[in-house]
Amino acid sequence: MKVLIIEDEAPAFRRLQKLLEEIDPSIEIVEVFDGVKEAVKWFNNHQGPDLIFMDIQLSDGLSFEIFEQTEINNPVIFTTAFDEYMLKAFKVNSIDYLLKPINKDDLQHSLDKYRSLKSQFSDSQPTTIQDLIKNIRLDDRKFKSRFLVKMGEKMMSVETEDISCFMAKSGVVFLLTKAGKKYLIDQTLDEIIRELDPDKYYRANRQFVLGYSSIQAVHKYGKSKLMVETNFDHEEQIIVSSEKATSFKEWLG
Repeated sequence: MKVLIIEDEAPAFRRLQKLLEEIDPSIEIVEVFDGVKEAVKWFNNHQGPDLIFMDIQLSDGLSFEIFEQTEINNPVIFTTAFDEYMLKAFKVNSIDYLLKPINKDDLQHSLDKYRSLKSQFSDSQPTTIQDLIKNIRLDDRKFKSRFLVKMGEKMMSVETEDISCFMAKSGVVFLLTKAGKKYLIDQTLDEIIRELDPDKYYRANRQFVLGYSSIQAVHKYGKSKLMVETNFDHEEQIIVSSEKATSFKEWLG
């Protein structure tokens, strides 16, 4: 398998390279780029590889700009530290989305997914890998339908559709229901956001994962930040950074 890596952080590239070698020594890394401009130039003059690993925030812009400037007909596994781009990633050639630091088991699962999808097509079928990519939908992914919470010495399940938000405070994570009930949950926000439908939940900042239905209004805050008004009570202001403001507004629709 020939892979192309687009990554602007040397430590992240070395980690990915090491994990790929451990999982499958036969994988060949054909090129490594750290920016949009040089990646576009390469795609304009070369046939694409079997698979692309692509970071989102590159040295000279977002990797989504590559798709706007050249044609890419190859499957992509996005690797990033920013979960707010998940929905946008699946609108292009993404077959998977890995959050940094990349876990070996998650990477293995992504490679297995690629091989499984590719094996569905034989020479007798006119369908190409490009058609496969276009037919992948977020709705096909399995998101968590309920979460286990703690009530003193007891535990109970809460349906995801009944959850207003998840909040972290002093190292402890809580789940708040639409009915206003608050429960302790034994997961980090990083773990939780990976299990939620990104069309319905958004990681607003380090403290809050918000459900779409919990947002009442959004206000400008300072020069380029946003302040979120919700239909549930909370002590701290919920501020969306200037870096996330654009993707948050896109998520709101």
